[in-house]
Amino acid sequence: MVKAFVVVAAAVIAAAFLLNPSPEKHRAKIKQAIAERSPIEGALGIGALTAFASTYHPLGVASYTTVNNSVVSVGALGMVLVLQPSNLN
Repeated sequence: MVKAFVVVAAAVIAAAFLLNPSPEKHRAKIKQAIAERSPIEGALGIGALTAFASTYHPLGVASYTTVNNSVVSVGALGMVLVLQPSNLN
């Protein structure tokens, strides 16, 4: 029973390392989220500018990006979630 738990835990941790989202995936998701929230900002390229200015921080099993010392997106297991701060730009 304990061995099975250890094997499953090791598999989940290995999957988390392998599926950690790349900087490009974070940036694409930031662009998409800004364009969805405001079509005008999307048309003006604000999402692309924000994504370009973001800094990627890998943590091994997860990652996040920041802009002006504010966390903009977090990612784990292949998924990226763009946070909704009061001011993304």
